[in-house]
Amino acid sequence: MSSTNSSTKMMALSLAVASALGTSPFALANENETQDALLENVEVISVTGTRRSLRSVAESTVPVDIITGEDLQRSGLLEMSQVLSGQIPSFNYPSATLADGTDHARPAVLRGLAPDHTLVLINGKRRHSGALLNLGGTVGRGSSAVDLNMIPTSAIKRVEVLRDGAAAQYGSDAIAGVINIVLKDASEGGSVSLTYGEYDSQMAGSPQLLETGIDANGNLDFTKGSDKKINDGATRTFSANSGFALGEKGFVNVSLELRNNEPTNRSGIDEREQYDRLADGSLDPRELTIDRYNHRFGKADIEDMALFYNLGYALSDSVDLYSFGSYSDREGNSGGFYRRAKDSRNVESIYADGFLPQIVSDVKDYAFAIGVNGDTNDWTWDVSANYGLNDFGLGVTNSLNTSLGENSPTSFDNGALKYQQIVLNADANTSVDLGLPDVVYLTVGAEYRHENYQIEVGEEASYITATDANGDPIASGGAQVLSGFSPDSATDESRHNVAVFAELDTYLTDSLNVVLAGRFENYSDFGSTFTSKLATRYSVTDDFSIRGAISTGFRAPSLAQTSYKSISTVFEDGIPKEVGLFPVTDDAAVALGAQELEAEESVNATAGFIYTYDDFTFTVDAYQIKIDDRIVLSENLSGAAVVDILQQAGETNAQSVRYFTNAIDSTTKGVDIVATYRFDLNGLGEAGFGSLTLNAAANINDTEVTHIKDNPAELAALGDSYQYFARREVARFEQGTPKNKVNLSATWDYNDWSTTLRATRYGEVVDVSSNPENDEVLAAKWITDVEVSYQANENWTVSVGANNLFDQYPQDTVNNIGFSNFNQIFTYSPFTPYSLDGRFVYGNVSYRF
Repeated sequence: MSSTNSSTKMMALSLAVASALGTSPFALANENETQDALLENVEVISVTGTRRSLRSVAESTVPVDIITGEDLQRSGLLEMSQVLSGQIPSFNYPSATLADGTDHARPAVLRGLAPDHTLVLINGKRRHSGALLNLGGTVGRGSSAVDLNMIPTSAIKRVEVLRDGAAAQYGSDAIAGVINIVLKDASEGGSVSLTYGEYDSQMAGSPQLLETGIDANGNLDFTKGSDKKINDGATRTFSANSGFALGEKGFVNVSLELRNNEPTNRSGIDEREQYDRLADGSLDPRELTIDRYNHRFGKADIEDMALFYNLGYALSDSVDLYSFGSYSDREGNSGGFYRRAKDSRNVESIYADGFLPQIVSDVKDYAFAIGVNGDTNDWTWDVSANYGLNDFGLGVTNSLNTSLGENSPTSFDNGALKYQQIVLNADANTSVDLGLPDVVYLTVGAEYRHENYQIEVGEEASYITATDANGDPIASGGAQVLSGFSPDSATDESRHNVAVFAELDTYLTDSLNVVLAGRFENYSDFGSTFTSKLATRYSVTDDFSIRGAISTGFRAPSLAQTSYKSISTVFEDGIPKEVGLFPVTDDAAVALGAQELEAEESVNATAGFIYTYDDFTFTVDAYQIKIDDRIVLSENLSGAAVVDILQQAGETNAQSVRYFTNAIDSTTKGVDIVATYRFDLNGLGEAGFGSLTLNAAANINDTEVTHIKDNPAELAALGDSYQYFARREVARFEQGTPKNKVNLSATWDYNDWSTTLRATRYGEVVDVSSNPENDEVLAAKWITDVEVSYQANENWTVSVGANNLFDQYPQDTVNNIGFSNFNQIFTYSPFTPYSLDGRFVYGNVSYRF
């Protein structure tokens, strides 16, 4: 581009205190600087703590992590959430399996809070949320989150992670922090990359079944060998990126990524009898030949396609046009609970040997942003529009509707979930001389956001329950494993909000920087809120600074939380029940005490220091986050009294009910520690030994549920045995993610070779049961990754590596009798904070041009 104004603005986006959602990036480096130069001077990549440009990471008033595009490529990890988990100690990406749609779009958490407490931006614009509402018993239960894995690493220039509350700058959802993904903006060159990998593992504690027999008492007897060896989960990834000049005044950068992830299976032996016994009481002979590995416990079968573009064009010397957008498509398939041949939910004329129902997804994701920014007199301004849509189609295959008997189809269209978002933003900033030691940087702006959430009805066979002449159900209705959305579930709800905001940034002395921000928002569905933030940094010496911030925040209830309605089969202690999730305005929920949802409110405090000396950087930041009126999903309320209430409210299909409620207050305390040092080894010996970069980071995090609201009167009247938020759900907040995590890495670059070694220690996690005696404590584990790359010439690079090099698993549940009715089958806890699939080995070939 002829003007450096646009391209430099794209390089200096401030995560921490950009004054509004969707503000334009600001200038840091001209377009001719290469990525290598940026890596050499990483401290000037990001503006932090203010809209003021030319601010270094070390000078930030709040903690920000920078992950470069090269860091992403070195990881060998396949998903964005996996990459961030390996780089940032306070970011966790728990396993999730047998959790319905969550298997296809696993949520991640920052600082142990909910997935929807972290705001995600693309080039500084608010990214739309996914439409899926996580309803399984996993970390993130009850939340809707941005699907980070829809964003290909090949499109990313860098990722900036703000570890501080930022609702006063960005609005709702930024309680835990902000993740900003900056897209590549080169106007020439590019790369093509091909990666293949698979799991090569031995399942610790899960023996191989050698033979099935019958013992002297006429019962099943199993001969087992050593721990089962397995190779599966083959993954193929093709990615391409290229930049093009738009004349002399602009650029467009395009990225494509195709991923094919075959499923993994870490299920154990199903030792249960699969068939009814014969008339004489003996076992059915088929018990000796049926496949006892009949479940799929592991990663889903996923095919992803993503296409991203990033564009900039200088309309004049002072006005620039920018735009970026994406189209992503995902097709997924995951297993549910196996239905044995003898299961009452089976129709033996269709599945003589039982069946494994499978959930399929077809997810379409669209995003488009366009804006102009420029300089007029002493003002820098930005005006933009941003649209996003996530369309999450659900279906079931290899299944049936038991109530339809032999006439049941075996595949079903269950309907779809849709979330749409439109954001209009305008902001401007200038500097004002108020007679202080430094000018005051002033930012003002306004924003409008419109949201829409829809539930589309599935085909009739997916949800219907056939009845007999008396109107009683013939058998279990709906598609087995996941019932479709019925007409009663159909939803089309919208809302909008308007925000105005302002920010001031100045130096009160040569050493003391102060930032003050405020934001007022009005929502059409729950009212108004005001948030504010004060951040400061004091330079004690040129090398040592202290910093801190205090802010208020909020998170508006999502449209999914206020409008989602469905009835589905949920397993409680191995027993299936029809559980209805109802909006708080539904008669069934109101009859059990549901009330209108309010916004969560938070107070976030951070204090720490930064020490830098030459190539050494050391930061420590302590934080405390208090959240009142947290929105959570209630317990599954059941029992004869509940059924009576549901029937009186006109709900006859559900056996129990759950709803969203502002039930709890929580406090999260922690410390982030980050150290980086770069050694120049070229002075050692005649030829030198290249360079060595060492990184060490740790997070200590503790969340406590400080208050649980009393049962509403309607529920209290049923007795003390009814609790709408009980022990197991409390423990998921307090113990579902590691209380501590350590990330260590070393990268050695020598001539044409590069070696990266990473070790991550995940602290203890507890998979909590409703019975304290059956809690499963997952001990801390070290997970080691390694990658070696060789650059054959300026174009070609070959890499090989292994993630979880030493094939670590959590302790198995096979010998923990009592923890689960499915101990032998589901050998590891899905609360495992790292992948429970074992060692993954891969190779990569890339070509740069």
